[in-house]
Amino acid sequence: MRRLMLVPMMAFLACGGGESGEEAAGEGGAAAAAAPLGSGSISGMVMFTGTAPSNPALDMSDEPQCAERYEGEPTDPVVKVMGGHLANVYVRVSGGLPAGPYPQASEPTVIDQNGCLYQPRVVGVMTGQPLEIRNSDPLLHNIKAVPTENRPFNISQPQAGMTTQRTFNTPEVMVPLECNVHGWMNAFVGVTDHPYFAVSGDDGMFTITGLPAGTYTLEAWHETLGTQTAEVTVQDGAAASVEFTYSG
Repeated sequence: MRRLMLVPMMAFLACGGGESGEEAAGEGGAAAAAAPLGSGSISGMVMFTGTAPSNPALDMSDEPQCAERYEGEPTDPVVKVMGGHLANVYVRVSGGLPAGPYPQASEPTVIDQNGCLYQPRVVGVMTGQPLEIRNSDPLLHNIKAVPTENRPFNISQPQAGMTTQRTFNTPEVMVPLECNVHGWMNAFVGVTDHPYFAVSGDDGMFTITGLPAGTYTLEAWHETLGTQTAEVTVQDGAAASVEFTYSG
């Protein structure tokens, strides 16, 4: 683990609201108070140095509706590097958080099957938060979740426009998604019991908001390049900066 220099800057960021402990109280006594949400944040960057590995070529000849969407031969975007920035890295606070519970996230996180690929490839959800899986392709997809801590599922979507929602009840990093029809299709879902996670974009950037002041362990996960950790100190009303660097 490494300790990083922090760059404070003003930020007015906070997580979305939820039921207060009093409002969430039900029969049989008061509910546990929600963990405090703060005004601090972490702004990060994931870099890649060296030569990125070549991604596997995909044979979509049996699915011309998908193949025609790509210029040249499609590839499996296992390692997505653009301008030295690494995408699809799942970053979460893995240590230092106050005990929950945290306000429940009700807005679905969406994964689309488009061009015979899962898009985006990596997402995060809270426990109990809906994961919405869509099919934008005019052909059959079969979505298979193979978790180790949560209940698996295997659902079919034979037509474009179909959507299905599922939830996970137990934190797990990561839950793989596959397609029984197209063996090259893979996606990954990070499940936490708190809202402090993000996924790096094509520019390598990610932001985690609404943190109380404190020192946290931050974990970055990539499907083939592994896991890194960093220690980050967050102040109220300020953004801490952190950088992860992977190499080929």
